Amino acid sequence: MTKLIAIDLDGTLLTSKSKISPENLEAIKAARQAGIEIVIATGRAHFDVKALFENTGVKTWVIGANGATIHDPEGNLYHSQPIEPALAYDILRSLEEDGYYYEVFSNECIYTPQKGRELLEIEIDRIKSANPDVHISELKEALVKQFSQTGFSFIHSYKEIEESGADLYNILAFSFFEEKLDAGWKKFGHIDGLTIVSSAHHNFELEHKDASKGIALRKLSEKLGIPITSTVAIGDSMNDVSMLELAGKSVAMGNARHEVKEICDEVTFTNDEHGVAKVIRAAMESTLTNFA
Repeated sequence: MTKLIAIDLDGTLLTSKSKISPENLEAIKAARQAGIEIVIATGRAHFDVKALFENTGVKTWVIGANGATIHDPEGNLYHSQPIEPALAYDILRSLEEDGYYYEVFSNECIYTPQKGRELLEIEIDRIKSANPDVHISELKEALVKQFSQTGFSFIHSYKEIEESGADLYNILAFSFFEEKLDAGWKKFGHIDGLTIVSSAHHNFELEHKDASKGIALRKLSEKLGIPITSTVAIGDSMNDVSMLELAGKSVAMGNARHEVKEICDEVTFTNDEHGVAKVIRAAMESTLTNFA
C-alpha cells in the first residue's frame, strides 16, 4: 500500500502559472487525512516551499535544493549535504568570470548577483536581434518563473557569500544561450565531489555528489519507517530521475520530458490538468483496496 508520495514542484504540482491548483491541494489534504505522508521534493529552497503553502493549512516534509536538504513539517533542518566551501567559491568565481546569471541556495536565502537579471535581459535582446521571429514571450515567461521564488539576497560579488560563511547547498546557472549551457556542462560536469542536473530547459544545477532527490527520499523513508516499496514519486524533469528510479512506483507528468516518461511506470495528466491529484486519488483507492 502507498504510505508516502514524493511530489516535485515546478512542472508537476505547480501549474504553468506557478500556482497550486485547488484540485491538487484538496487531493493532498485528503491523502494526509488517509494517513499517507506527502513530501515535497524540489530544486527550490525549503523557505520557498513554505511560502507556496502559506495559508493552505498544509505542512509537509520538504526535500529541497535537489536533495541537499531535508526539513521537517515545522521547518527544522533534519539533514543537509552542503557543497565543499572552497569548491563552491571556485565555481562561483568561474560563473561570474564567464557572465552567467546564477543563484546559490543557503539555509536562509538565495544569493544572486545584483546585476544578474540584466545579463538575462541582454541575452533576450541579442536573441531577438539575431532571430526576429523567435517567441520572446516564452523567454519572458521563463524569467518570470525563475524570479517568482522568495528569499532572494542580492550581492555584488560571490566574495560576499564567502564572507558570510553560510553552508551552500545548490548552485544554479541560467542562460538562454544553448552554447553557454553546453559550455557549463562541459566545464562542471566531471568535477569530483559534484553532481550536475537540469530542472528546466535553460539551466544546470550543481550539488554535492551525495545530494540527490533519490538519496534524500531514501533517508526520509528510513526516518519515517516507511519501506521504499511503499512510496510513489511524481516528476517531470531530469533532476527527478534519481527519486523516480528509487520509488516503489514512478509517475511522469503528461508534460514531462520524453526521457523521464521512458523510465516511469506510468504517465499521468499534465500539470495544468491536475495530474498530481489524479495520482494521489488513485493511490488512495489502492490503499483502501489493500485495507479491505
